Amino acid sequence: MADVSIIGAGSWGTALSVVLSDNGHNVTIWSIADSEIEMLNKYHENKEKLPGVILPDDMVFTTDLKMACHKKDLIVLAVPSVYTRSTAVLMSSVVEKDQVIVNVSKGIEEDSLMTLSDIIKQEIPQARVAVMSGPSHAEEVGRRIPTTCVVGAGKKETAEYVQNIFISKVFRVYISPDVLGIELGGALKNVVALAAGMADGLGYGDNTKAALITRGIAEISRLGVKMGGSAETFAGLTGIGDLVVTCASQHSRNRKAGMLMGQGMNMEQAMKEVNMVVEGVYSAKAALALARKYDVEVPIIEKVNDILFKGDTVKSAVGELMNREKKEEYYGLLWKES
Repeated sequence: MADVSIIGAGSWGTALSVVLSDNGHNVTIWSIADSEIEMLNKYHENKEKLPGVILPDDMVFTTDLKMACHKKDLIVLAVPSVYTRSTAVLMSSVVEKDQVIVNVSKGIEEDSLMTLSDIIKQEIPQARVAVMSGPSHAEEVGRRIPTTCVVGAGKKETAEYVQNIFISKVFRVYISPDVLGIELGGALKNVVALAAGMADGLGYGDNTKAALITRGIAEISRLGVKMGGSAETFAGLTGIGDLVVTCASQHSRNRKAGMLMGQGMNMEQAMKEVNMVVEGVYSAKAALALARKYDVEVPIIEKVNDILFKGDTVKSAVGELMNREKKEEYYGLLWKES
């Protein structure tokens, strides 16, 4: 049994609290918002973000960050990516030396182009930092639907420690040393999922969705490998696995926001309608900046940026993608006949 705190009371943090509680751990959930903690204390249910998932009576809910972090065996950082740095700054004075923090959010910081684990290491250098990602919608994890994820860390023993705390009959956890690949796959797939949603909003079909998924993972892999990630990671759970579920699922907020834009809404209107953080919008500029920094071609990601920030229409972007110059699918493959 471990004492675990979840920093962030959104849908994902709430869903993971169910996994941890089912495994017999003592769970504390922290939120900066008094209203969220009052709701959880009163109903033991996140009625706004994860309705229908009832939390155990012995779970603790608090706005006291020092209490939430003090002497905890594991801290799960589950705030939206845009709040990772500000939350890490708040945590820096209350996290003890060698405490393990596992980040479960997905994104890249727009200004610095840093991954979330690098932000945490910068702001909380005394901690041991891991990441966990994979095809894992909170709505299904909270209902105990079988799910698989990957934990990455610099040291194998840190990854195994987190794996042992989370793994269960319905939540299978793998481990990997490729922290960078895991984080890039998780962040960049949200941008491609916006494109998939836009195609759905236009009424396009399975052919279009399959094209976006396959060419999307090609872009993610090209950039990720150039930055130092492993090609195997992008072929696994946090690459193609997470991309498929985010592009296709009714639970995906990125797909939903994209679909609304495909139906005619602008970015601000779509985000307001979704009423949750749409990570792909925040990662899109960073993804394009990284591609330009590493000189990698990412036409889908580029067109998503044009739609989000330059006012291009979804239909015109599709036309431009379809009418790009002719190419081979994979360069470097040899032709058998000359």
